[in-house]
Amino acid sequence: MSRIPNLLGMVHLLPLPGAPSFSGSMAEVIETAVSDAAKLMEAGFPALLVENYGDAPFFGDEVPPETLTGLTAAAIAVQERTGLPFGVNVLRNDALGALGVAAATGASFIRVNVLTGLMQTDQGPLVGRAAEVIRKRHSLVPHVEVWADVMVKHASPPPGIDARQAAADTVERGAADAVIVSGSATGREPDLHEARVVRAAIPGDTRLVIGSGAGVDNLPALADVADSIIVGSSLKFDGDPAKRVDPDRAAHFVKIATELGLS
Repeated sequence: MSRIPNLLGMVHLLPLPGAPSFSGSMAEVIETAVSDAAKLMEAGFPALLVENYGDAPFFGDEVPPETLTGLTAAAIAVQERTGLPFGVNVLRNDALGALGVAAATGASFIRVNVLTGLMQTDQGPLVGRAAEVIRKRHSLVPHVEVWADVMVKHASPPPGIDARQAAADTVERGAADAVIVSGSATGREPDLHEARVVRAAIPGDTRLVIGSGAGVDNLPALADVADSIIVGSSLKFDGDPAKRVDPDRAAHFVKIATELGLS
């Protein structure tokens, strides 16, 4: 049984070296990440997810070395400051790179946008590489969980693919430890009907995670169908994912989540 807590706060990194909007200062990237992570910890979040949110436009699969080293440095700093369990997501879909970061940082899990099948995205078609990812996990970091999106945001499935079949394949054929359901874009809430379809398609002991769009207003409904919640945008000032964590929003979210038994 997974020991990763069911409530996770997002640490959206500023643009890393090599990204068009990189400020030229890794010190700024790390300071901002540590500050946001500390606010989430102080608000009561028991776990975190660190990702290279600021790196748009994203590479589809393999990211360059400077992205992985920058993310690694930020993740280590976050872990040293908070001591919380955390995961890493290397956008857009570099799961092998994420496993490398996990090995270097002690991350508990990785998030993979497309583990099985194919999705059409603004980076072009993303093709799942479960065979490579799961074998690399087994040989490198067997304790690290693989959390995989189904019908991932900012993407469209090919004809004939539905959420039920995609979810079943992701677990049964892709060997995912958890399945993530999101809205159509960052900050958009998921379709509850689709979440229920996914829940019914996967084994009862497989974690169902909400990956976007959670807020205090819809949290009771989301918690009714999901085991875990990843939240980012609604914790920021003005609900803007590009802004810093608002301590008051974060604390209020944890209060509601605690009442629902999520934290």
